[in-house]
Amino acid sequence: MSSEPGTPTLDQLRVFLTVVETGSFAAAARKLNRATSVVSYAIANLEAQLGVSLFDRESTRKPQLTDSGRTVLADARTIYGGVDGLRAKVKGLLQGLESEVHLALDVMLPASRIVDALKSFRAEFPTVGLRLHMEALGGVTQLVLDGTAGIGVSGPLPGDAGVAGIERIGVGNVVLIPVAAPDHPLARGRNRPGAGREHIQLVLTDRSPLTGKIDFAVVSPRTWRLADLGSKHILLKEGIGWGNMPGPMVEDDIKAGRLVQLDLPDAKGGVYSLEAIYRSDTLPGPAATWLIERFKSQAESRKGSAKAAPRTARIRSERDS
Repeated sequence: MSSEPGTPTLDQLRVFLTVVETGSFAAAARKLNRATSVVSYAIANLEAQLGVSLFDRESTRKPQLTDSGRTVLADARTIYGGVDGLRAKVKGLLQGLESEVHLALDVMLPASRIVDALKSFRAEFPTVGLRLHMEALGGVTQLVLDGTAGIGVSGPLPGDAGVAGIERIGVGNVVLIPVAAPDHPLARGRNRPGAGREHIQLVLTDRSPLTGKIDFAVVSPRTWRLADLGSKHILLKEGIGWGNMPGPMVEDDIKAGRLVQLDLPDAKGGVYSLEAIYRSDTLPGPAATWLIERFKSQAESRKGSAKAAPRTARIRSERDS
């Protein structure tokens, strides 16, 4: 046999996979609606192309895979599965379905909502790729504005008029609460008004021109500024300052005693509104629209539980105060 294998056809691979699946040449012929001799001929040609025997036809009544056949099987499935995926993706393109969705999410969006949306998206649109960006504050809107992301879920921006060229759809909110480590001076009980100004406040910030110079819910003149919510979380647990955090993210820490919800009369946290956004001149495609609807339905299903949450003041920027 030649040491240089030939190139099998997709039809040959299909016949090979069908024989393996059904267990015999005759059963494969019935499934493919072909004569058994045609199936046998296709397998013989495939073996000749590759230069190896794929089935042991002599020692058993039913064809059994040889060692070479088992090795070829894995690659054959990958190749044929890739072709099926390609056809499905092209079919989606012909129907107007995006090949890829670029999604930007605010870091305050609870992880449970992100996981729910993306798992469901994967099941609903298996052929559509996804690129996920996690940003803080105005960073989400900036990515949508410059076209890096097609859609986003953004937190509040200063002013009520929004940003020109951006459409906004409410998708709920998340409650922010002030927290600190148990050994922090502010964690000892009820604090007098202004106590938070005497200690370092950890502040989430970003580099976007929309909100890069705006402080949200800042009380203390002594601030450490971080662009990453995870880093802020770590520093809070280590007792380096106090700060506002999304309730779902610190719920387990409070229960376990790693963090304490602070009693600050003039800094009680607040409701951080969330909005699905996209550019006015670029309408979302079917898959992106589905994601927006998923985030909307999540918010609607949480309305009942939100009514039971403690009343808090809406987060405002220092400039709006």
